[in-house]
Amino acid sequence: MTRKKPWNRINLPVYSISSKFDTTYNMNICTYTSAVSMQPKQIIVAIYNDTKTLEIVDNSPKFVLQLLAAEQYRMVDLLGKKSGKNIDKISRLEKRELIAHWNGFKILKDALALTELKVENTMQAGDHKLFLCSVVDYKNLNEGKALTLDDLREHRLIRI
Repeated sequence: MTRKKPWNRINLPVYSISSKFDTTYNMNICTYTSAVSMQPKQIIVAIYNDTKTLEIVDNSPKFVLQLLAAEQYRMVDLLGKKSGKNIDKISRLEKRELIAHWNGFKILKDALALTELKVENTMQAGDHKLFLCSVVDYKNLNEGKALTLDDLREHRLIRI
């Protein structure tokens, strides 16, 4: 019998949020997402409190959810374990030539898919803020297997 808590048994996909406000850009890691409506297509995204991404999304009604490829597991150290308040994640990614542009956002060119979202409503939820978003646009970029929590566990990037 598994010792995992029920919510940790699900192998969730790993996303990165690309956010922008004026000339400020940031990316982070996000796994708490869920489609909640088919018509109109809406997605709930949870963003961790006290982050650069939360500051940006609170000031700008649109952001991009990027579905990461399994090979992008190394992105978690930069995008998930470091704060955009302390380092410029985008310039580091640009130096490594990992950035492309889509719909006015800086995106990871090796991501599998992109979904541009527009914030419709928000709600505080413990250590995260929930954003109910409508899908504005989407694009499939690359073929491949999506990065998941099990991949992060396998590479010892998370414990759960």
